[in-house]
Amino acid sequence: MSKSITVAVDAMGGDYAPKEIVKGAVLAIQDKEDINVILVGKEEVIQSELGGYDYDKERIRIVNAEEVISNNEAPVMAIRRKKNSSIVVALNLVKNGEADAFVSAGSTGAVLAGGQLIVGRIEGVERPPLAPLIPTISGVSLLIDCGANVDARPSHLVQFAKMGSIYMENVIGIKNPRVAIVNIGAEEEKGNQLVKETFPLLKEIPDINFIGSIEARDIPYGHADVIVCEAFVGNVILKLYEGLGSALIEKIKEGLMSTTRSKIGALLSKPALKKTLKAFDQSRYGGAPMLGLKGLVVKTHGNSKSNEIRNSILQCVTFTEQKIKEKIEVNLKKQE
Repeated sequence: MSKSITVAVDAMGGDYAPKEIVKGAVLAIQDKEDINVILVGKEEVIQSELGGYDYDKERIRIVNAEEVISNNEAPVMAIRRKKNSSIVVALNLVKNGEADAFVSAGSTGAVLAGGQLIVGRIEGVERPPLAPLIPTISGVSLLIDCGANVDARPSHLVQFAKMGSIYMENVIGIKNPRVAIVNIGAEEEKGNQLVKETFPLLKEIPDINFIGSIEARDIPYGHADVIVCEAFVGNVILKLYEGLGSALIEKIKEGLMSTTRSKIGALLSKPALKKTLKAFDQSRYGGAPMLGLKGLVVKTHGNSKSNEIRNSILQCVTFTEQKIKEKIEVNLKKQE
């Protein structure tokens, strides 16, 4: 059996904490034998939630943290002041080697700030990006960055491309993944100043498969495996993706239930439709890893339910087993 992976989970972060977080942790250890979970937060509250489950008591333990960082707090200030918050305590478990990874559905700003201030960046990494997997017709693509660096420079995007390529090849298993930069057209001369300056730099990197620009409409078709952009653009793409997906599902349901004939058709097509919609369920792919840190930090959606929490914990196993951090370190040293 492979070495067990220990994941520290912020039990107090997210819209549905601690109920859905605790449930996700229990589901994760039931799914895989090589995972242990540390639930970090208010001990009495977490213990009460765990009381409703039958689980291996040796594989889930609680670390008490009495404070919670909310979404409306200044992230850096909160990290520095709330030393006994669930986010800070859990990140310190990763820093000190007591946990291999950290998962949180809590304050994005606090997770990003804490990841850099507490866990720390790999030497040579300028800006750690958030990199979620997004569903496409042909599978999944990695969107990098989706929320960490809204004022990125060309050198940052070059590193995003390298780290994203390493991730897709080793975690998802895509050989020689196609890397593209988000642009408003396919032509090299198009785009804003950041894209125009970054494009020729990406062309010169020998160890990535750079295929040029990708327009937003081509992203759902899976025309690239690694989609490079700065965080403002990436976050807009991600939120539009999620919103449009939800809106389409609502309209499809509305149409299928509109007449007796459509209801009969819905009943007949339900298995195929369910399978299709499941492929575009983003919760299947877990959270967004913050690449380029000395330890693994994964940020999940604030409205994550147990399934996404479970999958976020499970993805930590592959990330750790494939030694993504070490491979990023080696890649950056080659460029020195």
